Amino acid sequence: MKSTKTVWAPKMLAIVLAAMLILPGCGGKSGDSADIVVIGAGGAGMTAAIEAQSLGAKVILLEKMPMVGGNTVRAEGGLNAAGTEYQKAQGIEDSPELHFEDTMKGGKNLNNPDLVKVLTENAKDSVEFLKENGAELSEVGKAGGASVPRIHRPEGGEAAGNFIVVALKKKLEELQIDVRLQHEVTEILTDKDGKVSGVKGTDKDGKTFSIDAKAVILTTGGFGANLDMVVKYKPELQGFTTTNAPGAQGSGIGLAQALGAKLVDMEQIQIHPTTIPGEGVLITEGVRGDGAILVNQEGARFTNELLTRDVVSQNILAQKDGIAYLIFNDELRQNLGATETYFEMGLVEEGQTVAELASKIGVDAAALEQSVKRYADMKNKGADEDFQRDDMRLDFTKGNYYAIKVTPGIHHTMGGVAINTQTEVLNESGAVIPNLYAAGEVTGGVHGANRLGGNALADIVTFGRIAAQEAVKALN
Repeated sequence: MKSTKTVWAPKMLAIVLAAMLILPGCGGKSGDSADIVVIGAGGAGMTAAIEAQSLGAKVILLEKMPMVGGNTVRAEGGLNAAGTEYQKAQGIEDSPELHFEDTMKGGKNLNNPDLVKVLTENAKDSVEFLKENGAELSEVGKAGGASVPRIHRPEGGEAAGNFIVVALKKKLEELQIDVRLQHEVTEILTDKDGKVSGVKGTDKDGKTFSIDAKAVILTTGGFGANLDMVVKYKPELQGFTTTNAPGAQGSGIGLAQALGAKLVDMEQIQIHPTTIPGEGVLITEGVRGDGAILVNQEGARFTNELLTRDVVSQNILAQKDGIAYLIFNDELRQNLGATETYFEMGLVEEGQTVAELASKIGVDAAALEQSVKRYADMKNKGADEDFQRDDMRLDFTKGNYYAIKVTPGIHHTMGGVAINTQTEVLNESGAVIPNLYAAGEVTGGVHGANRLGGNALADIVTFGRIAAQEAVKALN
């Protein structure tokens, strides 16, 4: 059985600490008020707060952890968007319609198509929003489940999540948004007519606070770090590690449930195919997308590496011990800056030749050499005759050669609070809960049975902005 603990490797800890935000003057007392209270300072919450305050609202952003960023800090790959200036510059033909089709197919058509349409039609504007706020995602790659390259990331392939968090943190400071860390909301308040009217909770000293608000935006993330809750909805995940930040406990789902909110797709929990066994450290989708192949402990390739996460995960779990190795060379290392983190963390084995690499990872050298040679031959022929991979970037003719040992781990919870296309939270009967909005992983319906890599960052920025815009409209 896999360990349920999350180990903080030194480099990963450094990344998280780099994204910490301790703002001077962030306090709060009972009786405060704001136009909008945003609960949760991950990517969706930071986006919503920036958008709302830029539109003239007085915003208070609350975060229960001692830092901003949430799970967004750990996002590695990038943001899916179709029809961007960056795609056009590279001659990539894409459209929101194709992005929609890929997303619905990836989610096994369990997705709410209305929400998916909003996501795919507005994602390119999310790329522009990030650019305007200091986080330009100018490089375009390909992720699993995408028909064409559309995952946008920082130049040089740096991990996108931390890059975005650092930029949005700076914008929060520039706009002097009232950010209150270690403030945990325990209840969303309503008036006598059932309309949301504020929040109450406790601060780091255990003191109670309350804030009156005309609207509340729920951006508390999912429940991927709450292993009891994960197993409640999907018992077969007992014992898996998680890639999630500690704050991803599902608290916002409970807050919304207390008001009668409807939940959707709660049993849809994604495991990511490439995490470090026993540690829950995520290896970005970009490693496979930029050309790495997967082999098992016998040195044999066993899957199309660019299939959706659920399929690749199941294919890895079908191998001996549920273990696989990502195999790549210097060409990928030089083109994908995110890999340097894994070298610094000591997660990569290397060899000057394929045979030397095989000896480092305990795999039969002849078998691994044969797998790499066959892949290189097929790449040169222009067709993957074994697994029909349609994007073969590496020919593996030059070293050095590298391997990262991986196994699937709990990564994303697709289920959550039901919302409409205006991000208004819905109750069990489908009616709007007045003045309550939600965005990001706390919501359900966007990703269906399986989230495509790159759609989470698109989700949090796109719907975070819409939640802010709708909440501000309702103020007038």
